[in-house]
Amino acid sequence: MAIKKYVANADTTIVNAYKTDMETRGTGSNMGAADIVEIFSVYGRQSTSSAELSRALVKFPIPTISSDRTAGTIPASGSVSFYLKMHSAPTSRTAPSGAYSMVIEPLSRDWQEGFGLDMAGYTDVTKGNVGANWMSASNTTAWSKIGGDYITDSNAAYPFEWYSADMTTGLEDIEVDITGLVELWMAGTLNNYGVGVHLSGAYEASSSMPYVINSSGTPSGYTAPFNPTGSTTSYYTRRFFARGSQYWFKRPTIEARWNSSRKDNRGEVFYSSSLAGVNDNQNTLFLYNYVRGRLKNIPSAGVGAIYVSLYSGSATNTAPSGSAISLPRTLPYTHVSAINPYVITGAWVATGIYSAQFALTSGQEPGNRAPLTRVFDVWHDGSGKNFPGAGVEFVTSSFEPQHFSASSYVPNPKYYMNITNLKDSYRTDETARLNLFVRHKNWSPTIYTVANAEVENTTIQSASYRVYRILDDYEALPYRTGSQKASELSYDISGNYFDLDMNLLEGGYAYGIKFAFYDDDIKSWSEQPYVFKFRVEDYEY
Repeated sequence: MAIKKYVANADTTIVNAYKTDMETRGTGSNMGAADIVEIFSVYGRQSTSSAELSRALVKFPIPTISSDRTAGTIPASGSVSFYLKMHSAPTSRTAPSGAYSMVIEPLSRDWQEGFGLDMAGYTDVTKGNVGANWMSASNTTAWSKIGGDYITDSNAAYPFEWYSADMTTGLEDIEVDITGLVELWMAGTLNNYGVGVHLSGAYEASSSMPYVINSSGTPSGYTAPFNPTGSTTSYYTRRFFARGSQYWFKRPTIEARWNSSRKDNRGEVFYSSSLAGVNDNQNTLFLYNYVRGRLKNIPSAGVGAIYVSLYSGSATNTAPSGSAISLPRTLPYTHVSAINPYVITGAWVATGIYSAQFALTSGQEPGNRAPLTRVFDVWHDGSGKNFPGAGVEFVTSSFEPQHFSASSYVPNPKYYMNITNLKDSYRTDETARLNLFVRHKNWSPTIYTVANAEVENTTIQSASYRVYRILDDYEALPYRTGSQKASELSYDISGNYFDLDMNLLEGGYAYGIKFAFYDDDIKSWSEQPYVFKFRVEDYEY
């Protein structure tokens, strides 16, 4: 699971637009209970130079994100990205076309969501009751600046973190990486008052009359922000689904994405070869420390280093024997020391999981023996160094190294696939680990292989998944094959697998899973023709 969504816990729209009488502005109105938020700029409607604006305020549950990080659900800073996602809502009204820009700015003052609904006549006026509006952040506190108090300049009190969403057709969804801002909120460097989303200054209506502050310290007079270089073209109207929308997937969210895939080469360790580069000659093994069914750190290793030594087998090839194998030190990889080439320095990956990386040469063994067909990896605390038995050994396992080989033809693989442990239905509170079985479609078993062996599982080095709703083909979880690779599958000796958090899917619907494999020949992803269906039910207890 490398995707986590956090739905907004407050949103509203604030406006200074004229009501239907075209005489009174709706500056006191609140729309906190509406199922959409609205952003627009109208120039010259009430008079030749009138400016009418609408802005959206959105807040997210940052304490929940922080708790998830503490619990290890999402990784540490630097290993995860956070995206603001707001989905465009269709409207029968006009919509701006062509290129323009919106800004996402953190607010410097807390505000109230309110209970207003009317987005046409602006009749739900707060009148001192709960709810933010154009003039006030709450029923007790006015904005320092009309239209909201935003952090737009860098200073000692407020680090500068704002973002833009550039539109090309005018109707796109908003999807902006706001990682820096979310990290500031979680660190407590910046108070979480949410963000304001509105047209950038160049696209909001031009206004050359500054508002004034009255004797009580509250803004009064002209109700449009001072923006003499603004637009004399109207941008009307952009609507986005709010948190109260019936469209479950279209609510505003912060989406955490990271690459959680683990690539354990135990089933495909290769001897170093001149056919492969430095990176491809490296192999990675993992240790999974389960204690009473749960992953736990090894007490003496903790979150620090762990050590591995490799051995040839005994006469029966069932246990390690002799001295540890001397390993090459291949720069830029420094997991093997030049001083002690018998020990690999591994590292902590996650709770109870450690990894070690190495290259293995297939040079002739002493006594003119052939390269090893089985190698034993002994994980230890390092105190024994070349003789792990003298230290503390944690676990001993083994692998069968292979040789790289070139081909005289261009392969065109076709696959048969199955999710071997897929259930018919899941609850929304479940996270399922799904195992993908893959074999070559043209595999032809003999009588001997049918009688004596299981079908070999083919490991796909780069595989990604997506999930869509069967009812309408809505893409609930698209492929995430960019820099985060949030939808990439892991693999180990048993094949490919991935974790799917069912809480990312709306209960009461059937879904389909599809897979894509990366084709290195054409430098592109190739979607496979299989669909695996299941249903998600709400957990009501």
